[in-house]
Amino acid sequence: MFLESAKKLGWIEVITGSMFSGKTEELIRRLKRAQFANQKVEIFKPQIDTRYAQTEVVSHDANIIRSTPIPSSSNILLLTGDVEVVGIDEAQFFDDYLISVCTQLAGRGIRVIIAGLDMDYTGKPFGVMPQLMAVAEYVTKVHAICMRCGDLAHHSHRLSDNDKLVVLGEKDVYEPLCRHCFNKIKAKK
Repeated sequence: MFLESAKKLGWIEVITGSMFSGKTEELIRRLKRAQFANQKVEIFKPQIDTRYAQTEVVSHDANIIRSTPIPSSSNILLLTGDVEVVGIDEAQFFDDYLISVCTQLAGRGIRVIIAGLDMDYTGKPFGVMPQLMAVAEYVTKVHAICMRCGDLAHHSHRLSDNDKLVVLGEKDVYEPLCRHCFNKIKAKK
């Protein structure tokens, strides 16, 4: 009876917030700690994210961890045979099946750590992130600093007039803003 109750339990952790808030930095920190503890770790990112490197997750502060770029979330199940920890960066770019993938992995006793934007550049919930936050055991919301007033920022304001949902970019394309400054800019448009 004791052996049955000692089953390995998995769970889902979500790290979310605006651009430049430290999401990827926190993801890398947690994954490196798991590696230091000799846990078998696999890290995935969407194939479209080529801003810094093809096969690595890279934070804005240039911290790096090896990753596997994949075209869809279903690939994760094929590549996680005997892992203990799965990391997923830029989750907002993945398809809806990611929710099922993460819950399946957690059900298999795997710790799943996900990082992604909670809102798009218009201030609306982004992709699968709301559903992932709903099924996660742990949610960490990190904040950037507003580039206009210095308050806590949680919006990723796009500096260009491009209205495509996905536009990869850095400080040349986006700036973090607080609610007040974001709404002030939206009112002018």
